[in-house]
Amino acid sequence: MSLSVPYQGGVDTLYEKLTDRKHYPLPITELQVRAEQTRFINPNAQRTAHNPAVNAGDNFIQVEVRDLVEHGAHLPPRVPAPFAPNRGIPIALAASQHSPDELPLFGVGLLPNRHHVLEVRPLRALRPMLSTDNRFCALNLYQLALMASMSYDPLGQVPEQHPRDQVSFPLAQTVGNFFAEQAGNGYEAWRIDSGQKQHYVPLYEDVPYSRRFEILPFDPTLYPANDPALGDKQEHPNTLHYFDDTRAPQGTDTQAFVTHHEQTILISVRGTASLSDLRRDLNAAQVRFEEGEGMLHSGFYGAYQALKGFILGYLDKFYVGQKIIICGHSLGGAIAQILAEALRRDTHQGAYDILLYTYGAPRAGDRNFVKGAQALVHHRIVNNNDPIPSVPAPWMSTKKALWLPGLVAIIGGANPVLGVLAFALGLTRIGGGEDYEHQGELQHFMPIRLGRGEESAILWRPGCESLEEAGCTRVLAKYTNGDLPDRAALLLQLFQINNHRMSAGYIPHCWATLRRWKEALDNGRPLVTAREVEMVDLELEHLQQRLAAQRQSSRENFWRFGDDREYVAAEGALTREIINLKASRERLGTLQYRHPDATDVYGSMADGDTLAEGLERWLAHAQNTAAEQLAMAPRDYTDVLASIQGLGRRPLDLDSIF
Repeated sequence: MSLSVPYQGGVDTLYEKLTDRKHYPLPITELQVRAEQTRFINPNAQRTAHNPAVNAGDNFIQVEVRDLVEHGAHLPPRVPAPFAPNRGIPIALAASQHSPDELPLFGVGLLPNRHHVLEVRPLRALRPMLSTDNRFCALNLYQLALMASMSYDPLGQVPEQHPRDQVSFPLAQTVGNFFAEQAGNGYEAWRIDSGQKQHYVPLYEDVPYSRRFEILPFDPTLYPANDPALGDKQEHPNTLHYFDDTRAPQGTDTQAFVTHHEQTILISVRGTASLSDLRRDLNAAQVRFEEGEGMLHSGFYGAYQALKGFILGYLDKFYVGQKIIICGHSLGGAIAQILAEALRRDTHQGAYDILLYTYGAPRAGDRNFVKGAQALVHHRIVNNNDPIPSVPAPWMSTKKALWLPGLVAIIGGANPVLGVLAFALGLTRIGGGEDYEHQGELQHFMPIRLGRGEESAILWRPGCESLEEAGCTRVLAKYTNGDLPDRAALLLQLFQINNHRMSAGYIPHCWATLRRWKEALDNGRPLVTAREVEMVDLELEHLQQRLAAQRQSSRENFWRFGDDREYVAAEGALTREIINLKASRERLGTLQYRHPDATDVYGSMADGDTLAEGLERWLAHAQNTAAEQLAMAPRDYTDVLASIQGLGRRPLDLDSIF
């Protein structure tokens, strides 16, 4: 039997779907199917020189499936082998004895009258674990933070444009290298971007190669769409998986990547990384959301419109009912939110099942947009005092005379009347249409300094805007001297702060949360300790008192407002926030009694067959078991006051909340 015989069926319906799909059908062979049922001898997927079969014949050769089949563009690249085959023999035979039409230019050369033993490398891949459950889980929190960060990387295809025969992805810290070269060959890639200071290894599951996150093949002999003669209309992985309209006329400088397997389509949208992105961030005028309800930020909507055709084209080719998981950071989170809601409303392929995670995303739409998008499952992550989720603030569309002087004062500052006005305008807009609002369920990272050298961080759902708004107000105040600075210069400074960055801010906290929730599950502990709750509640009580005092001050000085409507709007905003903050304190108190279950930590992967093996692999990395303050629940003293003795009236720095 020929080793290159096409797959005959009967093993797994997935292979039948892949070989028969309309776009880029795969030339799967019987040998490939069998190679996918075997496993690596070495846990690191490296070739071994110690196979007992080395001495079982005259010649021992370590081969790959691509060595023995005619079409191998969809297969992983070769890896170094101690007993590599001599690939020149078949080609030499073809050149000397036959025409290329008579002898295909593939295979392994064997010597006559010799006993050869061929070790075929298993076809296995590592696939980043993702939960397809809509419920928030710590696994997705961490994994999608890595995927969102990866959107800042290029695909890394060589050659990047107009390939003729083949493509490769040799460059580290690129999307193509991560999925096609590393994960596709069973290797654990850990460096998502060049700015990382420490290892952040995804949790991987070991799967048959055909179940990996796919980077599509490039083979002009098989796929007419890959023909170089098509010029700019030629398809190749860089055009199918990676969107970048930087070079396009009137381009929006929007970037995103998409990949998939049989259960999941993953879309990651890049955040602000250029001056063009900043100009789009600043374009806060509202435009109608044509695909749904309400009004949207003009700059964000323009970026979505540029990306829309690319994503719909990919779904038309490869969507077969999978869960669609979308993620994005910063500006990318706002674009991802618009994309997710537009896809949720798109019914031309039936109802898409959408799950969205965003990190440090600004507001994308107005109140009517948020109401219309209530059914969109969106987990919105904010890290500590990241100011970007507080823009576009409603005051960006308010009368200039109102918000310019108000920004000088912060909550509790020298002028509480102006401070209350600035804060109120961050919660409600006076005139000019509906307010910008956030959609989705907020999850907020709150670092806590506990004294005695201890520091922890909790993830919770505050349910109020004070924490985000105060963070923005504080940052703005650092750059104002009675007037607002140049907006571009301000945002350039804002985007450098660590709380907003992925590798320095979000990813470490997401990793620490996964560690902490896992240990709480394993040891039967609650997510937070009573000590942590007490420390945070002291500060929230102080904030609540300040808000009430500012409301009273505004009542006594109502004459400073331009008219009654402005006063009523500010008064109403503060009253609502005081009520929300009280509810937040009550919600905080319940955390000390909440014990996570397996789905809280791992989502749908909790019931998967690959979780235990994946966890074992992940915990084999020393950094995932080393003591880490942010990940560990601190000691729970019975006397909280004793633990903060000598630290002053306010033991918790406000900046650690805001």
